[in-house]
Amino acid sequence: MPTLILTPRYSEDAQLLWKAASQLNWPIARLQSWQIPAELKHVDEPVLYCEALFGPTLAAELGISLLEPSEDWLTRLPYAYRQRQIHLSTLGDARRNPLPAFVKPPNDKSFPAQVYLGTGLPQGYDDAMSVLVSDIVHWEKEFRCFILQRKLVTFSIYSRDGHTQRDTGFVSTEEEDRELIQFVNRLLEDETVPLPDATVVDVGVIAGRGWACVEKNAAWGAGMYGCEPRLVLEVIQHTVQKTK
Repeated sequence: MPTLILTPRYSEDAQLLWKAASQLNWPIARLQSWQIPAELKHVDEPVLYCEALFGPTLAAELGISLLEPSEDWLTRLPYAYRQRQIHLSTLGDARRNPLPAFVKPPNDKSFPAQVYLGTGLPQGYDDAMSVLVSDIVHWEKEFRCFILQRKLVTFSIYSRDGHTQRDTGFVSTEEEDRELIQFVNRLLEDETVPLPDATVVDVGVIAGRGWACVEKNAAWGAGMYGCEPRLVLEVIQHTVQKTK
């Protein structure tokens, strides 16, 4: 039987997953430190939900690996699915860009994803670190989509015009849902688009351009927003790969 393993950091999402796992009669363990205790290292089916910074280290202690998105996934998407110019660069090269651009780390939140002039990029990071550099666009709305074996499992709106939708209960209209499902299904049915078995794809609407992919995230560390916890748990379960 799967065992849900949570980190010492309490969050609303972790509590919702705790409740969902409890309803499925899964054993649940919350770490008391950022190390795996001996008794958990022999669990048959660990299911880890944790912060991106600690995921690989904790997974290695459990003898597993976690599915992670490739850094250049967005850049390799056909233009029809991204609706903007975007390329993988280094922080050092991005610092030399004389024009403003949207810059973000590919797979973590080491510094805020936002519009920067090259000289205004955060200091204290290795110039060799990878960053994504893209056109400046305005996202009218953004949705989180949990994907399992190229099927849309659960989704929710998380932003409108840059404002989180937590206070509104992550409510979207039936028309928005229909449009989202149509776009995501077209993406998932396109075999030229590489996707791991379990992942999160954020999509949305760019003003004046239409539906597009925002980014891809590791499901084991992604926030749920208004997505269905039991379905999220099913996706997270499939991000685990045994290494021993």
